[in-house]
Amino acid sequence: MNGTANRLLRLLALLQSGRPWSGAALSERLEVDRRTVRRDIDRLRSLGYAVHASSGPGGGYRFGAGTRLPPLLLDDDEAVAVMVALRIAAGGLARIEQTASAVRAKLEQIMPRRLKARLDALESMIVPLDLQEPIVEPGRLTALASACRDRRGLGFGYRDGRGRRSARRVEPQRLVHAGYRWYLVAWDLDRVDWRIFRVDRMDAPTVGEGFAARDFPGDVAAYVQRGLSRAPQPHRARVELSGSAAAHSQGLPGWAGVLEELDESRCVLTVGAQSRAALVGLLIGLDLEFRVLEPADLTADLRAAATRLRGAITRGAGPDPPDG
Repeated sequence: MNGTANRLLRLLALLQSGRPWSGAALSERLEVDRRTVRRDIDRLRSLGYAVHASSGPGGGYRFGAGTRLPPLLLDDDEAVAVMVALRIAAGGLARIEQTASAVRAKLEQIMPRRLKARLDALESMIVPLDLQEPIVEPGRLTALASACRDRRGLGFGYRDGRGRRSARRVEPQRLVHAGYRWYLVAWDLDRVDWRIFRVDRMDAPTVGEGFAARDFPGDVAAYVQRGLSRAPQPHRARVELSGSAAAHSQGLPGWAGVLEELDESRCVLTVGAQSRAALVGLLIGLDLEFRVLEPADLTADLRAAATRLRGAITRGAGPDPPDG
């Protein structure tokens, strides 16, 4: 019986790889005849695994969707990844902490000691940072995603970044996840244009009538990225960079700011931040040579930051390294 159980686990691991397996290939890997392979496939089906069989080129045995979720086999890295993901999964969603904790408890109960040691070492060094980010209900996300898929109109109240409220009627296109925030890209029927909506700022969205498919002009993720970089910020700066905008666009993240071409050898980067200190930190973190265009007094803040950095380097300097 132990031989049969071990063979079933090996068969399960092979099928979970996602590729189709011919009866001959499984027979060779498991070192049994094809009749035994067929019996083992039937045993897996009786346990709830949906194993489909197809003939012809590229055919064979492979997993499909069943009526319930059967047990899964995870390798070491997959198990650790799942445990860490469960820990951070609730960061932007409400009311899933209890479910995530229950799944973690099940995995921890059967996790080998070597993996538990790896996980403990990893999690002991993780410090959660409370960013006070808005929390989104999972039910709202699934409702919005269904409206996008089924092409059903939406109506909702919306509060923008300045606290102004308005009623919106839209044709939803896609959901975009950026860090702890979720955004809905939709065609605004009243503005007659594409718009980006933060999901946590939407009030009681209701599903309406269906609508005809509308092609989005470009990449949805890139559109949201550009929109976020252009969002109004309390503190903004314009700096001149050496090189063309096309050259810098390859290395700059989309959230860094907006590039404008001056000529073939110069461009302007416009950046924004919530505070003056954050603006200075953003410019320093971009690791670029630049000249401040505006505001002119930002140069003083950069000089002060440079002085603090030089002082920190001097205070932290150790003895000179030995020759050789």
